[in-house]
Amino acid sequence: MNPYLQGKSAKLFVILAGIFVTTAIVAEFIGVKIFSLEASMGLKPVDLSFFGEGHLSFNLTAGVLLWPVVFVMTDIVNEYYGEKGVKFLSWMTVGLIAFAFLMTYWAIQLEPAGFWPQSHVQADWSPEQQQDVLAKVGDYNYAFKLVFGQGLWIIIGSLVAFMVGQVVDVVFFHRIKKLTGEKYIWLRATGSTLISQLVDSFVVLFIAFYLGANWPINRVLAIATVNYIYKFVMAVGLTPVIYWMHAVIERYLGLQEAGRLRKLALQDS
Repeated sequence: MNPYLQGKSAKLFVILAGIFVTTAIVAEFIGVKIFSLEASMGLKPVDLSFFGEGHLSFNLTAGVLLWPVVFVMTDIVNEYYGEKGVKFLSWMTVGLIAFAFLMTYWAIQLEPAGFWPQSHVQADWSPEQQQDVLAKVGDYNYAFKLVFGQGLWIIIGSLVAFMVGQVVDVVFFHRIKKLTGEKYIWLRATGSTLISQLVDSFVVLFIAFYLGANWPINRVLAIATVNYIYKFVMAVGLTPVIYWMHAVIERYLGLQEAGRLRKLALQDS
């Protein structure tokens, strides 16, 4: 029997895996929407400049709202289930995301029922209401294709960046832990996240937009920098959450079982 997956430790792994995988898949799908962070908070957009690109503000994919949860889950799994646990979940997540995109592509190709493209318009609405909705979304099927039909390069870039980021996170997390022992949770958790997300931010945009859309390299570097600033702030801000989750898990498992898992995780890395 796997030494990790016994009793409460098995249940905990399933819970963490469920949160990890679900959050990653949902983040991929909602990531098609670009939102203004400043406008959403009722603030005036900032005006940043990097690599010769000016007038940059925090226009981010909606997926960034959920990726911090994945960062936290990665660090928690790293702590209690080690390198093997993170790599297993990461590869499984990549496979499931690819499967989800494949099923979505298949759904897009299906011929819609005759009534469905205008099914979002209610018959009991006034003519003005109907025209207003049709002016915004005239063809429900076309809107479905636009929202869910993400470009191949974006999908490839996202998956590659995710895996590279996870590998980097695992490596630095355990290198820091081997140097510091059980002390400084914030250093190994937040530190490894800051390094991995630096890599992730640049890899995803390089593949998706430099290779896939022929963007100038300075634009890719500038937008990646803005994205990383947001991820940096979020990673630091979530440090107390990591401590809180450690406390919850150790209360659930008990100090003896939690210590056993941490020891195994460090040995396996």
